Amino acid sequence: MGSDQHEHWDQTYRSHPGMYGEQPSEAAVHAGDVFRAAGVHDVLELGAGHGRDALYLARSGFQVTATDFSTVGLTQLQAAAETTGVSTRVQAIEHDAREPIPLPDNTFDGVFAHMLLCMNLSTDDILALTAEIRRVLRPGGTFVYTVRHVGDAHYGNGIAYGDDTYEHGGFAVHFFTRALVDQVAEGWHLTQIHSFAEGELPRRLWRITQTLPT
Repeated sequence: MGSDQHEHWDQTYRSHPGMYGEQPSEAAVHAGDVFRAAGVHDVLELGAGHGRDALYLARSGFQVTATDFSTVGLTQLQAAAETTGVSTRVQAIEHDAREPIPLPDNTFDGVFAHMLLCMNLSTDDILALTAEIRRVLRPGGTFVYTVRHVGDAHYGNGIAYGDDTYEHGGFAVHFFTRALVDQVAEGWHLTQIHSFAEGELPRRLWRITQTLPT
């Protein structure tokens, strides 16, 4: 994601503590329902930020490991976990999505990532991260993720970096094509692609649910 993006996110969390609010995202609520139906217990959230979704999943009864590359965001997450009484259900780990996930194989039943895969990651980075997600999931595990896609108003505008990546307001986004969704799903069961909008622009996203073979 680059040191410039890392510092940009840290500074953003410093300037706007809890910037996304305390309410969970629509995607996290859906993921919680999917995980509950699948009998999931241990959940990994990638790109957890200041923790609104990780805390929701913990309150919903899941054991959550939350990762992010922003130390500032994770500090806010841990403080909120203490305040809301779910600290025993949440573990925070600093992790850059371009690096291997620092956890053992077959650790989780479910993985959730809200707009993490569409950060400033190359296609190769995204596929390497998907391989890591597959490694840490148990057989039959469920992966729910959301990404901005090429139907978004910001696609094709701003600073172009190639590989369908554009920067607006200091934030770089890799906009997904349907072909990339299919690449990420290779070797998985792709069970749902749901289109939705979020935020004031609004951002146009896909919510993808896929599961590993048992």
